[in-house]
Amino acid sequence: MLVGLVRKPRGRMMNILLWVLQVLAALLYGSSGVMKVFMFEKISRDVSSFGALPRQAWMAMGILELICTVGLIVPAAFQWRPNLTILAAALLAVESLVFVWVHLKYHEMTPLILSAALGLIMAFVAYGRMVLRPIV
Repeated sequence: MLVGLVRKPRGRMMNILLWVLQVLAALLYGSSGVMKVFMFEKISRDVSSFGALPRQAWMAMGILELICTVGLIVPAAFQWRPNLTILAAALLAVESLVFVWVHLKYHEMTPLILSAALGLIMAFVAYGRMVLRPIV
C-alpha cells in the first residue's frame, strides 16, 4: 500500500516534466520552423551553415518542425491518437542528427551542443510518453 502512495507522486511529477518539455520544445521548434519557412532569406545571410543544404531541404525541415510542434501538444492535450506525440518527438530527435552533422561540418560548437541536447530531450520525451508516462 505504501508503495502505491510513493509511485503516484513520481508518476505525476514525470507527467509534469514531460508536459513542460513538450511545451518548451513546441515553442522552440515552432519558432525555428517559422524562421526556416517564412524568414529563410533574412536569417540565412547571417548563418553560414545554412549553405550546407539546399533551400528546399531547409523548407522541408521547417515544415516538419511546424507539424511536429502541433504533434507535441494537440494529440496529448486532447488524448486523441497519443502515438502522434511520440512520433513528433521521435522525428524531432532524428532531425537533430541532421543539425548536429551540419554544425559539425561548419565547426559551430555551440549550436552543435544545443542541437544534440535538444535531440536528447526529444528522445527522452518520446521514450517518456511511450514507456514512463504514456498518455492514455
